[in-house]
Amino acid sequence: MAAITAEPAPKPRRRRLGAFLRRTPMSFRIGAFILLVHLVVAVTGPFWAPYGFAQMGAGIPLSGMSWAHPFGIDQLSRDIFSRVVHGSHIVILLSLSGTALGLVVGAIVGLLSGYIGGWFDDILQRFIEALISIPFLVLALLAMAAAGPEVAGNPVLVVLVVALVYAPRIARMARAAAIDIATRDYVTVARLRGESPWSVMRRELLPNATSVLLVEFALRAGYAPVLVGSLGFLGFGLRPPTPEWGLMISENRALLMVSPVTVLGPGLTLASLVVGLNLFTEGLARILGRSVRLGDR
Repeated sequence: MAAITAEPAPKPRRRRLGAFLRRTPMSFRIGAFILLVHLVVAVTGPFWAPYGFAQMGAGIPLSGMSWAHPFGIDQLSRDIFSRVVHGSHIVILLSLSGTALGLVVGAIVGLLSGYIGGWFDDILQRFIEALISIPFLVLALLAMAAAGPEVAGNPVLVVLVVALVYAPRIARMARAAAIDIATRDYVTVARLRGESPWSVMRRELLPNATSVLLVEFALRAGYAPVLVGSLGFLGFGLRPPTPEWGLMISENRALLMVSPVTVLGPGLTLASLVVGLNLFTEGLARILGRSVRLGDR
């Protein structure tokens, strides 16, 4: 009589992972894949890039696209592909750091404003509305100009400017979440216990507003590379020869008719990062049951 062998049961973790992937929206999976590729390049790129980001003599200037130089050679004989690879971690770090700082500041201000209310909320919201009324790029340029030429081109300044642009918008959403959560019974119980506003915000409001803040962070992070690139393109960002993508586009824009690939390389790379972040945000919002307007920067 033949022995009956039972097939090994699938591992619970693998089964849970497969079920989670089936439930996630397609936009989330595509966005996560694009972001994963960018993160891998950002972390490992400096180790396998064919040339240094400022290395000259990589080839004949403006020689166009080739297998050895997929994004061509700029006027200083630097390999554009290597510069794009080296600039990946710069763009991602500046964008995520500035957005994270804006999230921290905006969440604290918005949650306290929505919970305390009264004159404190009125005064704070008028100030926030004034900042939001200024176009985000104009506000960033004003902040850069106010900082002065002494700190121009400093990465820390770029991070602070990104945080300044996005903190008021995040604060507005955090305030709306705080007003809704403040009516819940567990917040009333915390008040009756005599907890301070800071304690209520940290223990009650913040954990229950996490999903809103997470979607806001992903949404703002999706547009942060565009803001960083815009500042670099206009000459208010990092200084040459830093391989920041917006700065690279600005450096090669005069060569658009001669060697368009030198502009298309960093431009398409920046576009793919923004598309990946936006797809990831849209999918994340669906998973968390939140609505998101991708046109609101």
